[in-house]
Amino acid sequence: MNLSFSQELKSTIPEYLFGVNRIKQIDKLMDKNPDWKVESFALLKRLLEEMIAKDASDIDFGGPRSKGKIWFRIYGDKSPITHDFDIYENDAIVIALSILSEDQKEILNKNKNLDFALSVELEDTKPKHRFRGNIFFERNYLAVNLRVIKQKLFSMEDLEIPAPILKRLDLKYEKSGLFLVTGITGSGKSSTLDSIINMNNHNNNSHIIIIGNPIEYIHISDKSIVSHREVGNDVLGFRDGTIQALRQDPDIIVVGEMRDSKTMSTVLEVTDSGHKVFSTLHTSSTVESIHRIIAEFPPDEQERVRYRLADVLKVVISQKLVPNKQNNLTLAKEILSVDYSVQAAIKNGNISELYQMLTEGKNTGMFTMQQDLHRLYKRGIITLETAYNYCNNKKVMTNLLKYNR
Repeated sequence: MNLSFSQELKSTIPEYLFGVNRIKQIDKLMDKNPDWKVESFALLKRLLEEMIAKDASDIDFGGPRSKGKIWFRIYGDKSPITHDFDIYENDAIVIALSILSEDQKEILNKNKNLDFALSVELEDTKPKHRFRGNIFFERNYLAVNLRVIKQKLFSMEDLEIPAPILKRLDLKYEKSGLFLVTGITGSGKSSTLDSIINMNNHNNNSHIIIIGNPIEYIHISDKSIVSHREVGNDVLGFRDGTIQALRQDPDIIVVGEMRDSKTMSTVLEVTDSGHKVFSTLHTSSTVESIHRIIAEFPPDEQERVRYRLADVLKVVISQKLVPNKQNNLTLAKEILSVDYSVQAAIKNGNISELYQMLTEGKNTGMFTMQQDLHRLYKRGIITLETAYNYCNNKKVMTNLLKYNR
C-alpha cells in the first residue's frame, strides 16, 4: 500500500531541489492537495497500530538511511519490518508534514530538528496513544523517529526502589533537594520519573510543575495540582520554565532534562532556595553524573559548583534496560543516597571514594550497577552474559560472581 500519489509527487518536484527548499515545495503541494495529508496520516496510523501490536518502543523511517524500509525497535533490537509497501524520501516528508503545525514547520526548517509530542486515537483502544517524536534532516531529506509513551505507569514496587530511597523521593518525608534519574537514551528515565511524580501526586497535597520537551505522560491532578509546561508551546526553555516556576507557588519542580550549564546552574539555585527538584541526565552511572555536572562549568567555577551540588543533591538513580530471559527488558539500576559522608567526599573533590560508599551502602538503599545485575542474575531473570555486557566494571562483576555464588 504505497501512497497513491507517490509517482505524481516524484515527477512534480524538480530533482535539483534539496533540503528546506524541497520541504517547502512539497508543503505547498500538500496545501493544494488536502487528500494527500489525509492519506499520509492514515498510513501513519496503520504503522502506529502495528507498532503497538508488536510492542515496539520506537519506529524510524525516512531519509536515505532507511532505504525505504520501516524500522521498529522491539525489546532493544532495531530492525526493518517486512511490509507490502515502502516509504521513500518524498513519502516520508509528506507523512512528517501531515502531523505538524505551521509553527512546528518553521522551527523544523530553521533548526533542522524538531522535538514534539503526538496524540493519536487508534482503533484498538478509546484513549489516545501518545508518542514522543523527533524529525530531523538527514542528507537533505526528513527522517522521523516516534517513541511510544507508555500510558500505564510502573508502581514504585514494580521499580523495586528500596524503602529508604522511596521515603526520600516522597515530598511527605523530604521537602527539598535535587533528585536525579540518569541513563543513556532509551533507558527508561522518563518512565521512572513519571512514576515518582505519580506517587507524589497521589500521596501529597502540593503543586507539581513539570517542564518538558516535549511533555510525555499527562498526569491527572489528584491530591496534587499538576501543571504541565511544554518547551516551545508553553515556555521558551528549561531555564526559563525553572525560573518562572518560582512565582507559581511550587512544591515540586520537574525539569525534564539538564542539558547545559545554564540550566544546571538555575536548577542548583532553585534547589538551594528550598524547593524539591527532579531532573534527568544522559549519564551511565551515579558517579559520572556528579562528574558531568561539575565538568559543565569553567574550571574557575567548579569548586563553587561542587560545594553547592554537595549541599543540595539527595538521590541519584542511574538505570539501564537490559534483555531478560523472557525476551523482554528488565530494569537494572544503581542508586546513590547522599548523606554527610557523601557530601564531604563531593566537597573535598574525592569523588572516587563514592564507589566504595555505594558498595557498602545497602542499609541506606544504595548499591552499584554490578550489584543489581548480580541480583538479577542470581534470581534467574538475566543471563550471565547479559550481566557482563551491561555492567560498568567487568573486573568488579567477575569478583562478585566469584565470591558470591
